[in-house]
Amino acid sequence: MDTQINENIFDTFPELESERLYFTKYKLEYAETLLFMRSHKAVSKYMDTEIPVKIEDTEKRIKGYHAAFKETKGITWAIVDKESHQLIGDFGIWKIDKHNSRGEIGYILHPNFWGKGYMRETFDTLIRFGFRDLNLHSLEANVNIENDNSKALLLKFGFKLEARFRENFYYDGRFLDSEIYCLLQSDIT
Repeated sequence: MDTQINENIFDTFPELESERLYFTKYKLEYAETLLFMRSHKAVSKYMDTEIPVKIEDTEKRIKGYHAAFKETKGITWAIVDKESHQLIGDFGIWKIDKHNSRGEIGYILHPNFWGKGYMRETFDTLIRFGFRDLNLHSLEANVNIENDNSKALLLKFGFKLEARFRENFYYDGRFLDSEIYCLLQSDIT
């Protein structure tokens, strides 16, 4: 069994599309919309990470996405609606563990686009890319235990609860529990 990830993916950013969406490299011009999304209370409620307060914060984040790709450590796609050409979210495969062919996923969606199947469409496209093109063996998602919507989405796509950690993550002055979900390549093929 070949457990080597396909590092050729990192030669040129993989631009992808689905029926209603483009998955593209983040542009600095998206920084304002990204600031809105990542600072929106409903979006950031379960992110357990520093919330951006100014556009420079999200510009720095976008540059970090570019650096991670260049260093072959991760890929974060801007999710763009084909009809409006508006940034509506993002999806990343990051913390790529090349030795174990495993990556962690993370995702956000603009609240105006919730409940319309966009994240299901995103998962269908980008999870398959992670397994078929990047040649990952497994994907994991680290989820705040109170984020029921995210957990439901993961379960719908066949992710299994792999672990629950008690107070393993310190954020905003307190220790939080987290759950790790996993999807194996063999789960979907």
